[in-house]
Amino acid sequence: MKLGTLRAGGRDGTLIVATRDGARYAAATGIAPTLQAALDDWTRAEPLLRELSERLERGAAPSSEPLDVRALHAPLPRAYEWVDGSAFLNHVILVRKARGAEPPETLRSDPLVYQGGSGVLLGPTEEIRLVDAAWGLDFEAEVCAILDDTPLGTRASDAASHVKLLMLANDVTLRNLVPAELAKSFGFFQSKPATAFSPFAVTPDELGAAWHDGRVHLRLRTTYNGAVVGDTDAGPEMHFSFFDLIQHLAKTRAFTAGTIVGSGTVSNADRERGISCLAERRMIETIESGKPSTPFMKVGDTVEIEMRAPDGSSLFGRIAQKVVQP
Repeated sequence: MKLGTLRAGGRDGTLIVATRDGARYAAATGIAPTLQAALDDWTRAEPLLRELSERLERGAAPSSEPLDVRALHAPLPRAYEWVDGSAFLNHVILVRKARGAEPPETLRSDPLVYQGGSGVLLGPTEEIRLVDAAWGLDFEAEVCAILDDTPLGTRASDAASHVKLLMLANDVTLRNLVPAELAKSFGFFQSKPATAFSPFAVTPDELGAAWHDGRVHLRLRTTYNGAVVGDTDAGPEMHFSFFDLIQHLAKTRAFTAGTIVGSGTVSNADRERGISCLAERRMIETIESGKPSTPFMKVGDTVEIEMRAPDGSSLFGRIAQKVVQP
């Protein structure tokens, strides 16, 4: 089942069900006005949404309409929480080296997470506003999970039932603001502007065998200024699964339905797989030649992020953003 949010009906948009090819949709307002409302009442809403999805695929939905992805907001235009991990250790190692820092001693045993801003989330085609190029704008291609109510103390072995939807993200980072913020020992804030999300959030069953052990075993493609720069594998090198991340988050508190959890930048040790962020390319350049030669993003640059199923279909739709001056 593929869900999205139209930019209509208020600041939280209008919930829709889309066909598997993303070409048509039917409004789901008779079931739940918004995706958050559906998640709040998932036991009731899910079977009704699935029924609507099946009718839509058969061409039997009462009000099927062609879908223009530019009319979509993020699946959750604002979320109760957006918690991003850094589950790909190759990324952690490279990016820490780029800013002259060593990985933590607990790199392989204790997940890294930060809490991002969740009140303003960007749709898949919204522009990235760059106030100052000196801040070092970078994209970060990720996979995300959307949770239902997740109790305090949830274990990894019980976490699967709390992952209701999956989607993609561009977790934008202002790299040159990061070192000074972390030097204060109080975490990210200014260096993490609004994150963008894929057009659609899908139920895990849509991925078939590609969704197992709390990981998405598919390639994540990143296209920068028209050239493919990354075709990374989102599965085997995700050291901490989504289930592991959920256990880590729930150690000291519960999480409400509509919480988004990110995988962190998808990253592979095999350099032939390419990159999911510019910071990794710059670090590789530094290792090979002593200094980076790739600049960070500038006004006019574009980035696209997409994941395809084995049959070639676009699972989550495409994030396609352009950098502009505010």
